[in-house]
Amino acid sequence: MTFKQIAQRIRVPAGFALAPLLFISAHPSPGSLAAGAFIAVIGLAIRAWASGHLNKNQELATSGPYGHTRNPLYLGTFLLGMGVAIGSGAAWFVAVFAAVYLVIYVPVMLAERDTMRDLFSDEYEEYSKHVPLFVPRFTPYGGHSAHSYAAQLKRKVWRGGRRFELALYMRHREYRAALGFAVVYALLATKMFL
Repeated sequence: MTFKQIAQRIRVPAGFALAPLLFISAHPSPGSLAAGAFIAVIGLAIRAWASGHLNKNQELATSGPYGHTRNPLYLGTFLLGMGVAIGSGAAWFVAVFAAVYLVIYVPVMLAERDTMRDLFSDEYEEYSKHVPLFVPRFTPYGGHSAHSYAAQLKRKVWRGGRRFELALYMRHREYRAALGFAVVYALLATKMFL
């Protein structure tokens, strides 16, 4: 088993493994909670936006946030986690979170890049030349070839990209990230008052 495969398997459990350390070390303040919530909500919004554009393994997602970064879900996860870490009020935990995130998620992004190359070969190669792996580009990518325009219309896409679909958001159960954030932040706020 490669490290990429291991990273894919442990990415979610690693977050749960960090949770006890977060709560033990946390000393939140109103300022840290507010700053962290601001960043985390941006992460949640990016994740929600991305999930409504993702028809996983059926078509190459290039619309919405996928026009800015090839991994908007992971960018959203990073911002969400960073927001929670900042909200904890423990500066060293912010560094720990960032390090763990990079060690686990960079190999995951590289593994998924390989999968996308296998599934969408030429289309993905062209897309990946213009859209960064993680850090978003300012202007959205709009590179769809003219010969696929009719196919794009048939798949409910417009101006080179799929429209946000609430059904996809619900199918991916992205609302669970918002619920998880609410629970964690309620626990941090409770700790602030104890």
